[in-house]
Amino acid sequence: GDGVRMAPIAEINDPLSTMGDPEGFPRNLLFELRPFQIVQTPNQVLILYMFEKRWRVVWTDGRQLPKNPDPRWYGYSVGTWKDDFTFVVQSNGTDDRTWLDNAGNPHSNDMKVEERYHRVNQSTLELTVTIDDPKAYTKPWVARNKLALRLMPPNTDLMEMIPSASEAAAYKKAFAAQGK
Repeated sequence: GDGVRMAPIAEINDPLSTMGDPEGFPRNLLFELRPFQIVQTPNQVLILYMFEKRWRVVWTDGRQLPKNPDPRWYGYSVGTWKDDFTFVVQSNGTDDRTWLDNAGNPHSNDMKVEERYHRVNQSTLELTVTIDDPKAYTKPWVARNKLALRLMPPNTDLMEMIPSASEAAAYKKAFAAQGK
């Protein structure tokens, strides 16, 4: 219920807000991007998100994206280094129950997402996210262009932000009652 499609709280149909469904990908990058940590191992990059305490695996072992994936909340991701400063992630297999953003913009199960993480300097990454979904949109489009991400201090302890169905129901009940 945000933005130009904002609805009264009693009418919000956001599965994250009303049922506690996962935020999903790429919504976690396109709306209220919260702090996250990146962990690199020999064959994968793990992205650990503060919101929902979720993680994504980005495979870096040379595998290809699956051709006919079973949909997942956060899809399937593979990454490659284009040079010493640019990491490119390709994703598919995202469940179409997720939204692109909090306005409810849709996507199909055929959506492909490209993320480009470019290190500008020691403490700054630029993130560019491109959406390609021929079933939902007429052409690929850039959803984020060179969003600057800043390095957190090494002792940062990310807070826990886990939405729950019981909290969503209590919120909706309390605030919807105020609107009557």
